[in-house]
Amino acid sequence: MTEQIVVAGALIAGAALLVAQRERPPELAGMWELPGGKVAPGESDAAALARELREELGIDVTVGARLGDDIALSATTVLRAYLVTQTGGDLRPLDHRALRWVRRDELDDLAWVPADRAWLGALTQALRDGAR
Repeated sequence: MTEQIVVAGALIAGAALLVAQRERPPELAGMWELPGGKVAPGESDAAALARELREELGIDVTVGARLGDDIALSATTVLRAYLVTQTGGDLRPLDHRALRWVRRDELDDLAWVPADRAWLGALTQALRDGAR
């Protein structure tokens, strides 16, 4: 059975992280996540993440270092995060209810999609590093 990789992007600007509010499915609607999506067969993680963020947010990005550990969503699906840098486009919620910039001290207060909550430590550290 082929493993499905789902990629997510952590876009940090200064001391703030971009988070996206889910529109669907109903059980996750209204919760916050790092935006991203599924890697297509034959596609690299970086290419998939750049494509997904263009489709979902209208931006072009450079994909950087991995963030945190892989998260098993099911027996065959793995969620993986990367730091990204915006290189072009106009940020807008094309596939989400809302977008929001949050600071390090706001991370714990968000209603996160359960899987993304596992990255809070790594996101806190990335925001600490980015704010230097």
